[in-house]
Amino acid sequence: MAKETLGFQAEVKQLLQLMIHSLYSNKEIALRELISNASDACDKLRFEALNHASLYENDGELAIAVSFNKDARTLTISDNGIGMSREEVISNIGTIARSGTKEFFSQLSGDAKKDANLIGQFGVGFYSAFIIADRVTLTTRRAGAPASEAVRWESAADGEFTIEAVEKAGRGTEIVLHLKEGEDELLSDWRLRSIIKKYSDHITLPIRMQKAPGYDKDGNVEISDEIETVNQANALWARSKSDISDEQYTEFYKHVAHDFEDPLAWSHAKVEGRQEYTELLYIPARAPFDLYDRERRHGVKLYVKRVFIMEDSDKLMPQYLRFVRGVIDSADLPLNVSREILQHSKDIEQIKSGCVKKVLGLLESMASSDEQAEKDKYAKFWQEFGRVLKEGVGEDFANKDKIAGLLRFASTHLDTSEEVVSLADYIGRMKEGQEVIYYITADSFAAAQHSPHLEVFRKKGIEVLLLGDRVDEWVVSSLHEFDGKKLQSVAKGELDLSKFEDEEEKKQQEAAATEMKDVVEKVKEVLADKVKDVRITHRLTDSAACIVVDNADMSANLERLLKSAGQDVKGAKPILELNPEHLLVKKLKSEIASARFHDWTELLFDQAQLSEGAQLDDPAAFVKRLNSLMLSMA
Repeated sequence: MAKETLGFQAEVKQLLQLMIHSLYSNKEIALRELISNASDACDKLRFEALNHASLYENDGELAIAVSFNKDARTLTISDNGIGMSREEVISNIGTIARSGTKEFFSQLSGDAKKDANLIGQFGVGFYSAFIIADRVTLTTRRAGAPASEAVRWESAADGEFTIEAVEKAGRGTEIVLHLKEGEDELLSDWRLRSIIKKYSDHITLPIRMQKAPGYDKDGNVEISDEIETVNQANALWARSKSDISDEQYTEFYKHVAHDFEDPLAWSHAKVEGRQEYTELLYIPARAPFDLYDRERRHGVKLYVKRVFIMEDSDKLMPQYLRFVRGVIDSADLPLNVSREILQHSKDIEQIKSGCVKKVLGLLESMASSDEQAEKDKYAKFWQEFGRVLKEGVGEDFANKDKIAGLLRFASTHLDTSEEVVSLADYIGRMKEGQEVIYYITADSFAAAQHSPHLEVFRKKGIEVLLLGDRVDEWVVSSLHEFDGKKLQSVAKGELDLSKFEDEEEKKQQEAAATEMKDVVEKVKEVLADKVKDVRITHRLTDSAACIVVDNADMSANLERLLKSAGQDVKGAKPILELNPEHLLVKKLKSEIASARFHDWTELLFDQAQLSEGAQLDDPAAFVKRLNSLMLSMA
């Protein structure tokens, strides 16, 4: 048949320009798409040959070949798969978004659909070739057709293509890319191998190239005719767990995560049901240097039938699990036309949700294990990734309780900076009659540990969680209770420890409140524009004063954090609490009629702010006032 020149469909002309210039963000993906299509073609042949073995034509070893010619500036991808007839070429390649695989699927029924290892959108992926080539030549012959019925298709993406009958001895498809100017990096053996390993390493078919040139004993370049397989051609995650050793799991982790250390743990499972996918997810042993860069785009790799699609933790893992590494291999996913960006869909959310539960379950099993080795693993995990996991309390409402159970804190129980106390541990040690989990937030562990708010809790032996991380404010603002016990800041609201006080203590407090009533009223007058209220405290034993806020108000620590981040925050006025047993407060009472009462009041208020970690509005005035009072008492 003579060569014919045909025009593309109208929408193809428009979409072709869009695809070439803006649809694909990475030129390497052109090679990925063409190899993926070749893999599809081999899968189709394998499936059809189940009933028609003659289609193999005495060549049952399916493979993909990649080669290049520097002189001609061509890159060639070929396969010995199912091939195409003239009608199929026009139908699949002349029509964009028409999928040969999709058509093939529609002809199947029953269990055949499940058995068919088919993916892709042939017509779409093929056009990615024009990102790197200004002319593409495709030669193909359908399996079972005579050699004389092969077809050659060629186009320069100018709105037309030519098609003609040619001779082709072997079945399958050969695509020759005539590279554009500036694409010479693809005429490199090393570059092609690296792209294949990156995107197509785990395609189950061998991808073959000519062996790289070597050197003889005299240093001369030796060109080899030997052909070798470039990819692994074996998807480890698709194998049964019983066939995979721990060493193999570990080596695969190092490959997929580019890490030199062994992973802490992993989860490998095949999920069946409405969504079928395999997940192999790893918990690393150490945090990467860019762990706190929330814009980074590394994490879990998504495969569709062993073909790499993307690597993006945001789509497949929530931000608070951005340290997870591994692969998810789905039987079918809704992808956009470039196969780079996942569409929003319930299927994606279902896979994401299932994998999140797997990871949290893996962490739970380590944290709650009776084996010391597993507990040590979780302690190491927490040291590396605990601050990131805390973000999940506010981000993942569905799993908030599970995440809360995995959190670890420092507390007054050990009174060290080690974060080893779980909320369950705390509840197990609660005093009889205690109904809430007490905590304090501060700029640092030391500031929390030495806060005056802890004085009465230490005296009565009531445990308090010491929260010194910035993210802790985010945690407690989202986590209001755990296992039926409310969380309560010791620096918020009026403190009710009446259940832990005897009658004598209650009488002393009532007497002190009565005795100091005139002082409280006078202090309110002096600090009228600075505080919401002044009252006698029951939470101090050693300090003279402290400031607290109402339960509904923003904590002083959170206000400082927001201001340091550039937020224009106007927090509520604090409440000043005075310790009637402290000598400075007694001195304040003795000065109630003195002109120095104002200075004593301001001094106590500034001290209370400093002990909270606040920055004084007028430090110079504080120093001047302090010096004046010290000299007056000298």
